[in-house]
Amino acid sequence: MVKNSKNMENTDWSALGFDYLKTDYNVRYVYTDGKWSDMIVTQDEYIQMHMSASCLHYGVELFEGLKAFRGVDGKVRLFRVEENARRMQSSAKRLCLPVPSEEMIVKACIEVVKLNERFIPPYGTGASLYLRPVMFGTTAGLGVKPAKDALLIVYCSPVGAYFKSGIKPIRVAIDREQDRAAPRGTGDVKVGGNYAASLMSGEKGHELGYSNIMYLDAAEHKYIEECGAANFFGIKDGKYITPKSQSVLPSITNKSLRQLAKDMGLEVEERHIPVEELPTFEECGACGTAAVISPIGYIYDMQTGASYNYGNEVGKTCMKLYNALQDIQYGRTEDKYGWCTIVL
Repeated sequence: MVKNSKNMENTDWSALGFDYLKTDYNVRYVYTDGKWSDMIVTQDEYIQMHMSASCLHYGVELFEGLKAFRGVDGKVRLFRVEENARRMQSSAKRLCLPVPSEEMIVKACIEVVKLNERFIPPYGTGASLYLRPVMFGTTAGLGVKPAKDALLIVYCSPVGAYFKSGIKPIRVAIDREQDRAAPRGTGDVKVGGNYAASLMSGEKGHELGYSNIMYLDAAEHKYIEECGAANFFGIKDGKYITPKSQSVLPSITNKSLRQLAKDMGLEVEERHIPVEELPTFEECGACGTAAVISPIGYIYDMQTGASYNYGNEVGKTCMKLYNALQDIQYGRTEDKYGWCTIVL
């Protein structure tokens, strides 16, 4: 891992992975006695909390992920920060935590970018500044009940390009023996337990040489849900098709791609996608903050032995969508939907 340096000018931005690199500041809000504190700016990377805090025992924890980009014009843009704030509010409501205002979250994200400006990678490196808002229930106790106290932190870390040598298709495995989230559970909010539930099947997939696990619906194991920690989409017959389910996280990247697909003349469908439909797709991919789009080249069903091959080259529609979104994030084209907040 690249170590923190006082002189970031000497940083090899191409060597960065998706990992934590210490930056200068993070910002925090504390909720206690029925109200939120003012924003606290700190250089402390650590949290002091009671050993019986509800987040440590009952999973009362949620988070978000978004990026800031240094554009072709030198300006720094936060991508769809208001959407992340609203999704964070949804997660807090689901976990019966105090709900921070959209203004609080957006203000914290903007402040973290400004305070850590020297860690924003230069344009052209493919690297960006990743922001991680995270919130914990901190009330000490033993019973399972809503937390009355909370801690909200926003911190950041520069991260490298997801595809070091250019965007390329990944290999994915379907695992019918593990479920990521239950119907009417917490799959549609961004809480830590969803990701903990995916670790065992993820490790199994990695051991077999697959980048990601494709999860099916937990009730019937008939329909495609998510692809690892990313949303799934398929392209065929001039359509952009993505799963619609109560247990799928509403990806902000997917939401953006759906709009761009419409702009390109594609018909957008949000619906159940049976596994049997996989052979009919011309292209398919996983989408999320980290990679924007990870095109899928091959899918293997670990339980049935079925396989689906989409080729070793990135499909033209996936590439067009990928470039269109990156062009907005890096200021190379008009941001006609106002998705970017210019911070610096």
